Amino acid sequence: MLLAIDVGNTNTVLGAYEGASLRHHWRVETSHTRTYDEYGILVRQLFAAVGLDPTAVTAVAISSVVPPLAFTLEQMSLRYFKVKPLFVGPGVKTGMSILYENPREVGADRVVNAVAAYERWRCGLIVVDFGTATTFDAVSPKGEYLGGAICPGIAISMDALFRHASKLPRVEFQKPPHVVGKNTVASIQSGLVYGYVGLVDGICARMAEELGFGPKVVATGGLAALIAGVSKTITEVDEHLTLDGLRILHERNR
Repeated sequence: MLLAIDVGNTNTVLGAYEGASLRHHWRVETSHTRTYDEYGILVRQLFAAVGLDPTAVTAVAISSVVPPLAFTLEQMSLRYFKVKPLFVGPGVKTGMSILYENPREVGADRVVNAVAAYERWRCGLIVVDFGTATTFDAVSPKGEYLGGAICPGIAISMDALFRHASKLPRVEFQKPPHVVGKNTVASIQSGLVYGYVGLVDGICARMAEELGFGPKVVATGGLAALIAGVSKTITEVDEHLTLDGLRILHERNR
């Protein structure tokens, strides 16, 4: 069994794979202060809660944008699963040319997403990942990573609005009944949802114009489904794209 771990700045997503089958997945808070023992016990408890045997784990693959957690997760893997984890980074076989000015600057999650999306659809792509930051990654029809864009994530944008506009309430991020809001909550939701959809559609349209080919736009991340529901450019949603990319890279580096 493969334990795939995608460490983001806000949340960490874990998946248990048997072959190409995702048996179960979990989302937990990313904590810089947890020890490797705490992480190990947490993962074992998550497995036990769904009836999976943690001793069946024979490999661990990790994508992380939080460098301080690398040692913690490596020790967790060694002590609790008796395997040395595969960290996505320089030196890992991706099967994808990285056409960035400095390939080492590309976040591990962005590479993993690009690999997974191209492996599945085999065409020119834009992958939009709704995480702490929202990232846009372009892949050529030949499967080359071309680059992309990064902007503040939805949660960051919401938090900034509420912190700096003292009279505005904190609201749930959900699609309002109308674009023209009839009360303060609906007005904020309209601005957040349709404003963000406009950002996504606008960047994707400009990327497509610059790339010179018609890319398939794929979305992943916790809020991908909601945004895709009102977006004019997103055609596919895959919540587990990053985990699947980790599985693919594990296979390529065995």
